[in-house]
Amino acid sequence: MTDIAKLGEFGLIRHLTEGIKTKNKSTAYGVGDDCAVMHYPDTEVLVTTDMLMEGVHFDLTYIDLEHLGYKSAMVNISDIFAMNGTPRQMTVSVAIDKRLCVEDMETFYSGLRMACDKWGVDIVGGDTTSSYTGMAISITCIGECPKDEIVYRNGARDTDLICVSGDLGAAYMGLQLLEREKSVYYQQVDEARKKNDKHALEQLSDFQPDFAGKEYLLQRQLQPEARGDILQQIRRLNIRPTAMMDISDGLSSELMHICKQSGCGCRIYEKNIPIDYQTALMAEELNMNVTTCALNGGEDYELLFTVPIGDHEKIEQLEGVKLIGHITKKELGQMLVARDNTEFELRAQGWNPLKG
Repeated sequence: MTDIAKLGEFGLIRHLTEGIKTKNKSTAYGVGDDCAVMHYPDTEVLVTTDMLMEGVHFDLTYIDLEHLGYKSAMVNISDIFAMNGTPRQMTVSVAIDKRLCVEDMETFYSGLRMACDKWGVDIVGGDTTSSYTGMAISITCIGECPKDEIVYRNGARDTDLICVSGDLGAAYMGLQLLEREKSVYYQQVDEARKKNDKHALEQLSDFQPDFAGKEYLLQRQLQPEARGDILQQIRRLNIRPTAMMDISDGLSSELMHICKQSGCGCRIYEKNIPIDYQTALMAEELNMNVTTCALNGGEDYELLFTVPIGDHEKIEQLEGVKLIGHITKKELGQMLVARDNTEFELRAQGWNPLKG
């Protein structure tokens, strides 16, 4: 293992970014100076920033550094897609503690570069520093979109259709699975230590959870995908969303954001919410309500968007997109219609990182 201190801050940055070639004309100058230089003469610039803190947003007990790098990049790329934009550049800042060596950071950057290469994003700068409280990651993604094509959260109107890509709740079920196995592991370690059973402790060093049949849930949690493919379909069919968000904190929370900013209500139907078979099985195994998981789980990074009712036939042509409801007048509220046709008011119960 190579001690990071041997390379120093700038040496580490050079080491991790050497060989990066720019892909976008708007990247005039990338890594190597005090600032990156970008040129956007005829389009609007989109900028999004995300911070990920160890112990709050990720746990290195069960996410490896390559997956962490990939996920860190994808959640930012997803924000650009959520505005109907095209991601172009990214800056990456990382605070690291003494557990990590140069090879660990190479692995982290391998995941970052894999995600950026998938969507043609240039890594153009960043920062590194030391940390006494675990790893911290701050990423800024820069994109572009013609002014009249940007999709905000405030454009939904009465009778618009509500659509969602992919399926919901799988990432949350993946997190519950990982947390359960982590709990089982530490419980066994504690029992072995209490008995001073050195043989049991040695065996636990090779502890391998059984995730057979649940691979999709783990993938959704550890390796989310930004849905640029859905945007490509939308553009090809000449569909113009009136409002759009990516689902990071849960369907209920995101839909309520759109309703609040658009000054409208909504009605979505439980029977139409897309849920994968593995998600349903895991929810049953954990004695959890699968619809609640799909509404409030978060980290799906699917696209939630509204379109004019006249686009109904076009929506039916979208692969991997489900029509789940429609926009209503504000006074009708934000409602979930259950399978038995009873109605419940939606509540923003998605994940809140600032909640104690």
